[in-house]
Amino acid sequence: MSSIPWQDRPENSKDVMWRYSENPIIDRYAIPSSNSIFNSAVVPFGDGYAGVFRCDNKAVQMNIFAGFSKNGIDWEINHEPIVMQSGNTDMIESAYKYDPRVVFIEDRYWITWCNGYNGPTIGIGYTFDFKEFFQCENAFLPFNRNGVLFPQKINGKYAMLSRPSDNGHTPFGDIWISYSPDMKYWGEHRLVMKPSPFEQSAWQCTKVGAGPIPILTNEGWLMIYHGVINTCNGFRYAMGSALLDVDSPDKVKYRTQPYLLGPAEIYEMVGDVPNVVFPCAALHDTEEDKLAVYYGAADTAVAIAFGKLSEVVQFTKDNSL
Repeated sequence: MSSIPWQDRPENSKDVMWRYSENPIIDRYAIPSSNSIFNSAVVPFGDGYAGVFRCDNKAVQMNIFAGFSKNGIDWEINHEPIVMQSGNTDMIESAYKYDPRVVFIEDRYWITWCNGYNGPTIGIGYTFDFKEFFQCENAFLPFNRNGVLFPQKINGKYAMLSRPSDNGHTPFGDIWISYSPDMKYWGEHRLVMKPSPFEQSAWQCTKVGAGPIPILTNEGWLMIYHGVINTCNGFRYAMGSALLDVDSPDKVKYRTQPYLLGPAEIYEMVGDVPNVVFPCAALHDTEEDKLAVYYGAADTAVAIAFGKLSEVVQFTKDNSL
C-alpha cells in the first residue's frame, strides 16, 4: 500500500486539523451523470485505495458507486452505480443508497449505507474485489442513519454504531451501538452519546452521528463524529472526536467540547446544502502519526483534512466535555 495522503500543517497554523490546500479533491461533476459527489468512503486496497462514493445524479436519485485511486487524492469513479447480488438474503430491495462507510474485517470489505426500504435504514453488503457486491439483510427497522462498523469484533461479536432517526431531516439524534453474531441479526442496543447541552457545546446540541470507522488507539477507540446545531439559517454540521472504552465502547471516556473542523471555506459553506462538514472515512498511519479524514463539503463535493493522530487523541482528552 502507498503512503496515506498527506500535507504538512501550514506555517503559522495551530489548528489540530487542517485542510488540504487543493480541496475539494472530488468535484460534483466528476462523472457524467452526477449532480454531486460527497459523503463517501475510502479504504486501503491493493497497492492503492478503493472507495464507495455517494453520487446523486441530475434527477437527484441517490446511489453508490465504486472508485479507485493510487494515491488517495486522484480518483477514477465508475460511471455506473454498484449492482448488488444476494448475500445472506434474497431481499435486496433499495429505493436509494447514500452515505456509505467501508471497512475490512477478517476476509472481506463490509459496506454500510443509508438504505431506502420503506424509509431510511442501515443497509449492509460486502465485496472482496470492489467489482462484485453482495447485499445482506438490513440491520435495523426504519428509521436509522449513519451505520458505522468497528474494524474488529468486540467480545466475539460484530459491533455497529448508528443513529436512530425519523423519516425526514431529523431534528434530533443520538449515537447508539448494536451487536451481531453473524452480520444478520442485531441486538444488545446501547446508548453511546447524546447531543450536548446548548450552553456547554452548541455546535453539537441538536444531533450527533458517527463518521469514519473507529480507530483503535492506546487511549481507546477514536470515534470521529459529526455534530449539528440548528441555526436561524438551518442545520450546521461540524466534526468532533471522542474516545470510547476499548472493551465497552458504549462508555465515552472523552469527547471534544470544541469542534475539530467546522464549515469555513467557500466549498463547505456554499453548495446544495450550505455549512456542512460531514466526515465519512479516515486513513491513518500509526507509525508515521498521520490521520487523513475524508468529508463531504456542503453536500456537494469531497474534501480531505489532515492531523497528527497523537495530537487529535490528546486534543480530545484535553478539551473534553
